[in-house]
Amino acid sequence: MTSISRLKRANVRAVLVPLRRPIIAAIGNFKQWPLILVDLEMEGGTVGSSYIAPYREQAVLAIIAEIDDIVAQLAGRSAPFEAFQSAQNALNVVGVSGVSTLATAAVDMALWDALAKEAGLPLACLLGGSIGPIRAYNSNGLWRHSVDTLGVEAKELLAEGGFTAAKLRLGNEHLRDDLAAIRAVRDAVGAEVDIMVDFNQALGLGDAIRRCCDLDNEGLYWLEEPILYNNVAGYAELAKRVKTPLQMGENFYGERDLMNFLNAKALHYVMPDLMRIGGISGWIRTAGVAAAAGIQMSNHVYPEVSAHLLRVTPTAHWLEWVDWANPILADPIVPSKGQITALNKPGTGIEWNEKAIAKYGLKD
Repeated sequence: MTSISRLKRANVRAVLVPLRRPIIAAIGNFKQWPLILVDLEMEGGTVGSSYIAPYREQAVLAIIAEIDDIVAQLAGRSAPFEAFQSAQNALNVVGVSGVSTLATAAVDMALWDALAKEAGLPLACLLGGSIGPIRAYNSNGLWRHSVDTLGVEAKELLAEGGFTAAKLRLGNEHLRDDLAAIRAVRDAVGAEVDIMVDFNQALGLGDAIRRCCDLDNEGLYWLEEPILYNNVAGYAELAKRVKTPLQMGENFYGERDLMNFLNAKALHYVMPDLMRIGGISGWIRTAGVAAAAGIQMSNHVYPEVSAHLLRVTPTAHWLEWVDWANPILADPIVPSKGQITALNKPGTGIEWNEKAIAKYGLKD
């Protein structure tokens, strides 16, 4: 393999795509989803592509400005790990977490895509693994809406790709409402289906202790983010009291956040988000920490890239399946028999549907 050509320039765009099932959760309500699309052109002509989803349309311009700044600093570089560390060092003076990491992750994922394309290998194979299935759960619905609709929707989610697991969002004002939601789904899909639940940080610590202990006998697979993500002491207290495993990590900014929670014995599972953990380079670092601790590691969204990375993650657990970027992808991955397999083509497999991008594009 010849060395990768160096970074030449970037094309950064934003779109606002419709969601098939609107998000209704403690984090907010969304009918449309903003995506920032990054294309890095290398001197040899290869283009590496990536996307990130910053939740808030109002934040898009600030993040794009940071991406442009990082690209300018990295011009002439090629190696993703070196570029990642260089960006981290440069942005340390303004704070590495937050927008800095989001922008770095977008560039990092595009650089890895370019590297894999120039090697003529899928990302998983470039990293020493192989293309193959990862067990997945459907996370495209079961938001906090009328309990009368949850059973039908749960059946639809399982049927979409032969899934045997799905995620339900909780954190209603009263315990009885959370129980009603769980039982509506369980009555519809049966006892053999795995139900993960996500509170989206809806509860205070005292209420979370009461609520999670009350839900311990509901047969749930995990309890995700009951309280604010950065309350390490609170999660340590919860972890001592509940029987159902605690899942978190989508708001971790790098491997040190995971270390802090591990040292506090404050979680049982981890699920990094590629945008916040630092892209592929950040994922690889964090996967090493999880492996050393024996903590099972899933992904938070970004299934196209995560389907590659979980194939080389020692403690790989579940893939969270969402189709939120599908409207602007030329060749979306398709679930089958409750599993997701990355596209078997050079790079991450991310390619754009330019007609759709023109339709959903956000203007400056």
